[in-house]
Amino acid sequence: MREIGGYIEFEYYNGSMFHDSAVALNCGRSALAYLWETKKIQKLYLPYFLCDSVVNECKKLKIDYQFYHVGPKLEPLFAESSSEGAWLYLVNYYGQLSNEEISRLKVQYDRIIVDNAQSYFQMPVEGVDTLYTCRKYFGVADGAFLYTDTQLERPLERDESHERMHFLLGRFERSASEFYSEYVANNDFFDNEPLKKMSRLTQNLLRGIDYSGIEKIRKKNFAFLHRELGHKNQLCLNENEGTFMYPFMTQNGALIRKKLQQEKIYIPTLWPSVKEWCSEDMLEYKYAEDILPLPIDQRYGEKDMMYIVNSIQKLVSLVESEECTQ
Repeated sequence: MREIGGYIEFEYYNGSMFHDSAVALNCGRSALAYLWETKKIQKLYLPYFLCDSVVNECKKLKIDYQFYHVGPKLEPLFAESSSEGAWLYLVNYYGQLSNEEISRLKVQYDRIIVDNAQSYFQMPVEGVDTLYTCRKYFGVADGAFLYTDTQLERPLERDESHERMHFLLGRFERSASEFYSEYVANNDFFDNEPLKKMSRLTQNLLRGIDYSGIEKIRKKNFAFLHRELGHKNQLCLNENEGTFMYPFMTQNGALIRKKLQQEKIYIPTLWPSVKEWCSEDMLEYKYAEDILPLPIDQRYGEKDMMYIVNSIQKLVSLVESEECTQ
């Protein structure tokens, strides 16, 4: 029987989720688990430049995997013919892989999976298994979407998020540093979580978001940083809509990342495990070391972008001058 009365909970939102027609799951690695079960995946070709959560999920599911390289434009360098039961896993880094290129790769390799975790607003190519995660874009504790033409034959348990919301609620009213350990713990939580449906709480929060406004802000901030920093960026980038972050690649990126913390600009390392899989002379090692993913999300405007630009330019010049005097 439905409860009547008592205290009022979160409001129920009536808007649409951006990927309303996709399968709504608890996290990105569950999208891979879903495909493994429905597509009978036996082997994955993975890029070296990759989050270790994908590799860990392969190990958990006992999926055989083999690494391949990516090129100077973050494009896949894969020349093999995939065998029966094998799939090519494509990471759309910072939205740099166009749908035209994805379509071409689909024709060439047939069995491909596109990871659009860094390109939330890029719609999938028809007939291509494509996954998205929500935590990189919005203030939610979990959530992922999967476009696929197959459906699980068993019912899924629904996830619950209420016990994992504290770091988000705290961050809303205080500083990020106070709740950072909880944020990390929430990320680690999904290492052993089974495949589940997206929680009702996360779905509700996603129905209250102004997607159009967020996409415009991200696109504007990306364009601003590219205009100001593009001439110094070692990556050759395409402008795209609503990307994850602006990837600025520079010499001594790791050192500049540390110095930016003193300016209260916190830049993640994507992904530290890459440096364990690769030797220092490999391009992927340099990507992990020297790409600075600069924030461009909906919390920030032009003044914030200018502060980032000024800080980057000052530190790049400082590091270059220090190298010259050594």
